[in-house]
Amino acid sequence: MATFTPIKNQKQTRGALLGTMLYIMDRRKTTHEGQSLVSGVNCNAYTSYLEMMTTKQQYRKTDKRQFFQFVQSFPEDTNLTPQEVHRIGLEFAARQFSDYEVLVATHCDTDNLHNHLLVNSVSFKTGKKLHQNHDDLVQHRKVNDEICMAHGQPVLEGYHKGQKKKRALAGEYRAAERGGSWKFTLIKAIEEALLYSPDRESFIQNMEYEGYKVQWSDNRKYITYTCPNGMKCRDNKLHDETYLKENVEKLFAYRQTTGFVPLTPEPPEGWLGQLEQARHLGEDVISFGKNLESTGDVPPPLAPPTWTDSKQRQREALKKLAQGHKLQSEQEQEYVPHLR
Repeated sequence: MATFTPIKNQKQTRGALLGTMLYIMDRRKTTHEGQSLVSGVNCNAYTSYLEMMTTKQQYRKTDKRQFFQFVQSFPEDTNLTPQEVHRIGLEFAARQFSDYEVLVATHCDTDNLHNHLLVNSVSFKTGKKLHQNHDDLVQHRKVNDEICMAHGQPVLEGYHKGQKKKRALAGEYRAAERGGSWKFTLIKAIEEALLYSPDRESFIQNMEYEGYKVQWSDNRKYITYTCPNGMKCRDNKLHDETYLKENVEKLFAYRQTTGFVPLTPEPPEGWLGQLEQARHLGEDVISFGKNLESTGDVPPPLAPPTWTDSKQRQREALKKLAQGHKLQSEQEQEYVPHLR
C-alpha cells in the first residue's frame, strides 16, 4: 500500500529548487548496496537543475512557481526492494508527467522506503505551466494504486474500483497506514532535519521536504507538527525533552555562535549535553577564580624592575649605540666596558 502526498513547498525560488534537489539526492539517503537510486525522467538526474532552468528560460517562464514535489511512501513491512520502489516511482513519473522533466530519488536510509518526485513547473514540450488541484491529486492516487497493484502490492479501498467518495484530505487518505509508529517516524524526521539546519527557517524547510508542516511562532510555547498522515503532535508529546522548543532554540543559538557544518556528528553526550558541559565549564572557571581570591593563594603581581644609577646609565649608553649614535663623552664610554 503506497501512499501519494503532495509537499507544500512554501519557497518557490531558484535557490529553493536547487536546495530541494540537493536534499533529495543526498547519497546517504539514496544509495543501496552501492547503487544510486536517483534518476531523471525526460532529463539527466545530475544535470536536471540546468535542464529545468533552460526549459523555463526557453519559454520565458522563470518567475513564480518553480517546481512541484510529491512523496510516494511505502509501509515498513513492504516486501519490495529499494530498486523496485525506485522503478515504481519512475513508472509513475513517466505516466503522469510525460511532458515535464522529473527528478526521482528513492530514500532508503529509514525503515520507511519512499520516493521523492520533483517536477519542473514548465513543460519542455509545450512550454505550458503545470497546475495542480484536488482532482489532479485524486487522479495521481488512482494511477499510483494501479501501478502498485501491477507490482503485487495492496491498495486502499476506493480509487481502484472507481467508487466516488467525498473529498478526502491528504491526512485522511494516509490514515490507513499503521499509526503505531507515526510518532517515531516524526522523531526520525526531526533528527534528520536537524543534521542539515543551522537555524529555525532551514529546519522548517527541511521538514517540509519530508512532508511535515511546522507551526513555530514566537508567542506560542510549543512547536506543533502536522505529519503527512494528518496527525498533529506538539513537541512536548515526543517523549524526549531534546525536542522541546526552548531546547531546539538553544541549539540554533549555539550553532550561530560557534559556526555549523551540516552533517557534523554530534558529541557522544548529545548537543544538549555539550551545551551543558560548556555552561558548567564556565561556571567552574569563575568558581575557581573566586576561590583563589578568597584564599589569598594568588601570586603577587610582578614589580617593575628597579635599576641602580650606574646600571641605568649603562642602559642609556647601549640604547644610543643601538640607534646609531656615537658616545660623546668618556664617561659614557666607561659604561660600555667592551668598547674601551
